[in-house]
Amino acid sequence: MPQVHRVIKNTGFLYAKMGITMFISLYTTHLILNALGASDFGIFNIVGGAISMLGFLNAAMAGATQRFMSYSEGEGDKEKQKRIFNISFILHLGIAVAMGIVLLIAGWFFFNGILNIAPERIYAAKVVYGSLIVSTIFTVMTVPYDAVLNAHENMLYFSIVGVVESFLKLGAALALVYLAGDKLVLYGVLMACIPLFTMTIMRIYCHKHYAECVIATRRYWDKGLMKEMTGFAWWNLLGSSSGMISQYGLSIVLNNFFGTILNAAQGIANQLSGQLMVFSNTMMKAVNPIIDKSEGGGDRNLMLNATLIGSKFSFLLLAFFSIPFLIETPFILRIWLKNVPEWTVLFSRLQLGRSLIEQFTVMLGGAIAAKGDIKAYTSIKSILNILPILLTYLFFHFDFPPYYLYITWIIAGGFLGGGLSLYYTKKKCGLKYSDFFKIVFIPSSGVSILMFIVGIIPLFFMASSLVRLLFVSLITTMTFMLALFLVFLSNQEKKWIVGLIVSLKNKIKFA
Repeated sequence: MPQVHRVIKNTGFLYAKMGITMFISLYTTHLILNALGASDFGIFNIVGGAISMLGFLNAAMAGATQRFMSYSEGEGDKEKQKRIFNISFILHLGIAVAMGIVLLIAGWFFFNGILNIAPERIYAAKVVYGSLIVSTIFTVMTVPYDAVLNAHENMLYFSIVGVVESFLKLGAALALVYLAGDKLVLYGVLMACIPLFTMTIMRIYCHKHYAECVIATRRYWDKGLMKEMTGFAWWNLLGSSSGMISQYGLSIVLNNFFGTILNAAQGIANQLSGQLMVFSNTMMKAVNPIIDKSEGGGDRNLMLNATLIGSKFSFLLLAFFSIPFLIETPFILRIWLKNVPEWTVLFSRLQLGRSLIEQFTVMLGGAIAAKGDIKAYTSIKSILNILPILLTYLFFHFDFPPYYLYITWIIAGGFLGGGLSLYYTKKKCGLKYSDFFKIVFIPSSGVSILMFIVGIIPLFFMASSLVRLLFVSLITTMTFMLALFLVFLSNQEKKWIVGLIVSLKNKIKFA
C-alpha cells in the first residue's frame, strides 16, 4: 500500500503539471506557427527540432543515473549514492563537452550540402543551430539533478520546474508576436536561454535538500563504480542517441526530397504525438523508480509485476486520449491551426499509430535496464533505430509517397523493436510471454479496438463539427470505462483503481 500511495501522490503532481504544460504548449505552437509561417517553422523543425528531442535524450541519460541511485537506495546504501552523484557529474560534464564538439563539426556538413534551405535563410538557420548547441550543453549538465529528483520520487518540485519552463517557452512565443526583427533568429536565441535557467534552479534546490548532492570528486572517486556507470551510460546513450539520430535523420531525408513545408507537417505531428504521450509517460515516470528499487532490493516478482501493470496502464492512457484524436484529426487540426500544412493529417495519424504500437513494450526496456545488462539489447535496438533512415531514403529515391517514412518507422521501431524488448525481458529477467499477452497485450488491444469501432459510428450520420467531436469523445470514454471494468481488468486491478479513487477523494477533502 505505501507504494500505491506514492504512485498516487507522484502521479497526481505530474498530471497537474501535465495539464498546465500541455495547454501552454499547444497554444505556444499555435503562436509560433503563425508568427514564423510554415517555411520558417519548417526550418526551425529541421535545424532546431533536435532541441525538443533533447527531452528524450535528457530522460534517457537521467534514467541511467537514476537507475544506479534508485538501485542503491533499494540496497540501503546512502554513501554509495554520493559516489554515484559525483561520478555522474563528471560523466555528464564530459558528455556535454563532447556533444558540443560533435555538433560543431556536424554543423559544417549540415550547411554545406546536406540541408535544403533557401540561401537567404541560411544565416537564421545557423543562429538556430548555434542555439541548439548551447541548449544541448545545458540540458546534459542538468541530468544528474534530474536523476536525483526522480530517485527520491520528488515529483512536486519536478512538476514546478516543468510548469515554469512551459511559461518561459510561452514568453518566447509571445516575444515573436510583439517584437520586430528576424523572428526565427530571436526564437532560437530565446530557446537557448531556457535550459540554463532550468539547470540553475534545479542545482540550487538539490544541493540544498539532498545530502548526496555534494561535489567532491576526489573524496568520492570510485574507479570500479566509474567503470560500471560509464559502461551502462555508454550503452544507454547509444540507444537514446540512435533514436534521436533516427528522428532527426528522417527529417533530413524528408527535407531533401520534399522541402521544408513537409518538415512543418512532420513537426506538428511530432508535437501532437508528444503532447498526447505525456499522459502515459507521466505514469511511467512514477513507476520506473519502483522498478529499479525492487530490483535493487532483490524482489524480482515485484519488479516484473510493476513493469507489466505499468505497461498496460501507460498504453491505455495513451489510447484513451489518442483514439478520439485519430478519429477526428482533420477537425481538431482545423480548429487548432489557422493554416494546416499539406500531409499534416495523415502524418499525425501515422505518428500516433506508431506511438501506440511502441507503447505496448516501452516499459520492458526499463526492466532490462534495472537488471543492468543492456549491452546486447541496446546494440540491436540501435540498429533497428537507424534502419528507417536507410529504408526511407530508398523508398523516396524510387518515388514512393512521403507517408512511407512512417511505415518504415512502424515496422522497425514498433514491431521488430517491440519483439526485441519482449525477447530480452524474458531472457534477462525471466518474464513469461504468456504473462505479457495476458496482462498487457490482450486487454490493451481489446479496449482500443472496441473504442475505435464505437468511435467511428458517428462519422456515418453526423457532419464534421464540434458536436460530433464531443459525441465521439463521450462514447469512446464510456466504451473505455465499461470495457475495462466489465471485461479486461482483473479483480486485483479493480481494487487497486477503487483504492486510488478513494485515496484521491480523501486527499481532496483533507486539502
